[in-house]
Amino acid sequence: MNRKGVSDAQIKKRIEMANSAFPDAFVNNYEGLIEGLTLPDEKDRHVLVAAIKTNANIIVTNNLKDFPKEYLSTFGLSVKGVDDFLTDIIDLNPDKAIAAFRKLVLNRTNPDLDEYEMLDRFRKLNLIDTANYLHSLL
Repeated sequence: MNRKGVSDAQIKKRIEMANSAFPDAFVNNYEGLIEGLTLPDEKDRHVLVAAIKTNANIIVTNNLKDFPKEYLSTFGLSVKGVDDFLTDIIDLNPDKAIAAFRKLVLNRTNPDLDEYEMLDRFRKLNLIDTANYLHSLL
């Protein structure tokens, strides 16, 4: 068991499920590129390498200070906070966003929360604009 009470078998199963659900998110052969990158926190270089290797356009993180915009632009990348990214996604298709949000609420069982309680959870997670935007669409 790890410190959160999840067994090694459960961890392995979750990783396998994520990898099978999102095969394009699995990045191989990146290690050799890490040394050539410079970020304020060296521990974040694997994120930049993954973005480069997958031809991503954007890195989504709340750790904006460790991903300088000017440096990322040399790789054709930009950086955006999670709340900003989610509001952009909602804006692209509000109807689908509301349908997905309602599905999330319906499938939530522990604890069972209604839409407004879930929006409060989002706000507590600093997804304030996302929660407010969804709230305005309900």
